[in-house]
Amino acid sequence: MKPVERKIYLASKSPRRRELLRQIGVEFELLLLRSDGPRGADVTEDVNAEEPAHNYVTRVANEKADFAFELVRRRHLKPRPILSADTTVAVDGAILGKPAGKEEAEEMLNRLSGRVHQVLTSVAVRTYDFNGCVTQVSDVRFAKLTPAAIQAYCATSEPYDKAGGYGIQGLASMFIEHIEGSHSGIMGLPLFETADLLRQAGLKLP
Repeated sequence: MKPVERKIYLASKSPRRRELLRQIGVEFELLLLRSDGPRGADVTEDVNAEEPAHNYVTRVANEKADFAFELVRRRHLKPRPILSADTTVAVDGAILGKPAGKEEAEEMLNRLSGRVHQVLTSVAVRTYDFNGCVTQVSDVRFAKLTPAAIQAYCATSEPYDKAGGYGIQGLASMFIEHIEGSHSGIMGLPLFETADLLRQAGLKLP
């Protein structure tokens, strides 16, 4: 396989994933999938009945990559690797998505308080001759949170666009006693695994 240019299509709206890709010198062009509107989402993030968290996050990342690949093909865009990702939080096997409002965010944080939970991020990469996906799992231990701390955090804008109702890169970093795994994976893009996939897809990386 010939190495391709150091530029990809990023099928993600996450500003954190953009920052992380820039950190390892990967240039990208956004290829945004529709998440709402009259025709609905291009890829739904609904959880299937009794679907394990690992299966869920891997399935959604692959579906996003497959849809984005078809967009590139139909639009006759320049061939480049396509990267998509999905992150979820699980505790006691239950998937915690993005909270719909303050009450749900507080409920999630109460559930995580003083506990160890898992953050799973799946990364999928597609080209015309490469199809790869990896799921990275990290363990995160929260300190015991007071009701006042939970309410103060949920009064900010941070919890509402993040799985599990928190982001490690923001104010919630003060809640975290210990992590075992990938800091960047908890943010939404495990860089070691991502770089490895992109190299396999032919991208020029160190």
